[in-house]
Amino acid sequence: MALPNALRQFRAECSEALDLALKSAYPDFSSAGHRLTVPGDLEFGELASSVAHEIGRQMNISPQKVASDLRGAISVNKNSLIAGVEEAGGYINFRLDYSRAGPLILNSAVVAGAQYGLEHVSQPIRLSVEHTSSNPAGPVTMATARNSILGDALARLCLARGHSVIRRFYVDDVGRQVSILAYGYDLLKRPTPLGKPDLWFGRLYACTNCAVQIESTKRKLQTTAADDTDERVKLQRNLDDWAAVAAELEVLDRGLLGKVVAAVQSQSDPDGDIQRLGRKYEDNDPDTVSLIRTMVEHCLEGIKLSLSAIGIEFDKWDWEGELLWSGRVKSTLDRLTQLPFTTRDGTALKLDVNAIVEAYDLRKQFQLATAYEVPPLTLVRSDGTTLYSTRDIAYSLAKFEDSEKVINVIASEQTLPQLQIRLALYALGERTAALNMIHYAYGLVELPGIKMSKRRAHFITLDEVVQQAKAKVDQTLAERKEQLGQEESQRVIDNIAYGAIKFAMLSLNSAKNLTFTWDRVLSLERNSAPFINYAYTRAGSILRKLAKAPENPDCSLLTHPLEHLLLLKVGQMPDVFCEAADQLKPEELASYASTVAEKFHEYYEKADVIHVDEQVKNARASLVAAVQIVLRNSMALLGIELNERM
Repeated sequence: MALPNALRQFRAECSEALDLALKSAYPDFSSAGHRLTVPGDLEFGELASSVAHEIGRQMNISPQKVASDLRGAISVNKNSLIAGVEEAGGYINFRLDYSRAGPLILNSAVVAGAQYGLEHVSQPIRLSVEHTSSNPAGPVTMATARNSILGDALARLCLARGHSVIRRFYVDDVGRQVSILAYGYDLLKRPTPLGKPDLWFGRLYACTNCAVQIESTKRKLQTTAADDTDERVKLQRNLDDWAAVAAELEVLDRGLLGKVVAAVQSQSDPDGDIQRLGRKYEDNDPDTVSLIRTMVEHCLEGIKLSLSAIGIEFDKWDWEGELLWSGRVKSTLDRLTQLPFTTRDGTALKLDVNAIVEAYDLRKQFQLATAYEVPPLTLVRSDGTTLYSTRDIAYSLAKFEDSEKVINVIASEQTLPQLQIRLALYALGERTAALNMIHYAYGLVELPGIKMSKRRAHFITLDEVVQQAKAKVDQTLAERKEQLGQEESQRVIDNIAYGAIKFAMLSLNSAKNLTFTWDRVLSLERNSAPFINYAYTRAGSILRKLAKAPENPDCSLLTHPLEHLLLLKVGQMPDVFCEAADQLKPEELASYASTVAEKFHEYYEKADVIHVDEQVKNARASLVAAVQIVLRNSMALLGIELNERM
């Protein structure tokens, strides 16, 4: 049974009252519809309309007079949730009757509990969220972690909205990076990784890549003519650059670098070997497949450990290599070559994407500026190998076999390839896929004073940051650990650390770059997960002190302005959730939870809940219980577990 939504009922009543007043006072006024907006300050009511200004402009009348006329024509039913209607500065302001709306809001929250605010869509769909998909040649870095945390939150929101959600990880086991790593791994006789496998493979990749670059550059220098000064200077600078990288890697893991350098120097054609390794893998050569799959699975083992520790799991692991071996890529490429938009550039095959835009008049539909020309997409290199984007077209089609909509969580720098892929799908006649594939773009993660570089094995891993967060939380809880006990204190430390990192990634608009600083992430005084958790804990502390659970509150006793504001915020939870889920904006939910926490902290300091009249206590305690529910539910939707004590 659907529970009443007091704020939607209030909005409907305000809209109906305004409609009737318009028909009575200004029957000749025509409008596509008037909007009711939420004022920035409760001083101006809970809803307001600027329709008087629109009428004033149309009819050359003072907005103040129009508003006064409308105010006089508005009739409010005695059982309405509208407490009053006022005219101010040409605006019509509607006030909510908290004594009537309060019980509806609090009852809905308490009865629904963990399900409060989580409304299902009327027509759920099958939906895929592909996220993380990090190259299996190293650990999950903080840059990748933002992808993982955003993708997980989107999947949770869509699932709570009633959709059938598949969380996908695209294993990028094809390409030069994996081939370089496999080359080094094979030269070392495929040893068992030391320590956490993804971290070890990250170092091995950096060492192998460096050794190959140095050896290749040295050999080019030896064969470059003595009088070709410009080329020799260019090569020498490149060699010096890689020598500096080698010096840094030697400090990081001298033993591993030494073994890899010696092994690479003993080979006659490292570059050629790596290219051949990649082609053999694409051709499904059994020994090469065994080498690379074993290596990638080791690396994925470490990646899974890092992500599962913070509550991120996947439903499907889609391997890029299998797209090639199954014939999906060839089939897709064959279809693309039949299009009039493919051209040959020597032995390379390209897709004229801009011609697709013009042929189907897609500028408006794909929001492209008139003067913008979409660059061509190379489908096949001159050596006959396919590119990542080509394989991604085949992968996109595969995802739509079990999904009606696909959300790709991919960095903003991949905006062009994502557009090219969608336009290629459109040209193939896959219009539904092209229009229902969403690129959820996100910005970089910046750590002040740190520059990440995979080739130098300079990366700040998610594991490192988690351990740092736990250590910092552990210090702040030092005096409380004995009281909490070892098991609970460790659970509290873990939850606060994980939640702080996740909230930092989710509270900012995804398109913006994120600067990660500990003072903001772990703050108890502003927008952060610990700040919200502290409000939740305070609410729980109040409720634990009560002799009995609050019930049937008399909301006419909730007269404090902060009580009205908190009631309003609790009532807004369903709409905030629906907006966050439908518009893919987890930051809206994070902002909402932070605002509720901020107002509750203020209320906690200014209002006594325990030492008051029994009826007042009951009403205030009911409000506190509802606040705790919306804080818990909001954060759970973001993948963050709150602690009862901290």
